[in-house]
Amino acid sequence: MAVVLLFGAPGVGKSCLLLQFTDKRFQPVHDLTIGVEFGARMITIDQKQIKLQIWDTVRRCLRSLP
Repeated sequence: MAVVLLFGAPGVGKSCLLLQFTDKRFQPVHDLTIGVEFGARMITIDQKQIKLQIWDTVRRCLRSLP
């Protein structure tokens, strides 16, 4: 498993990017994230299945992540 953290300024599209990557759908308007949202997706690299766990977080929550 690999963990990918998405963090940045509010309102730049982190949640929309997460939704597009994990669910293959686009939502042009998304509520601001409060705390943390996460999703997962299996990908194949060099014929190996790898689970990506993607975390969408607000900057102030970074200190509490593992």
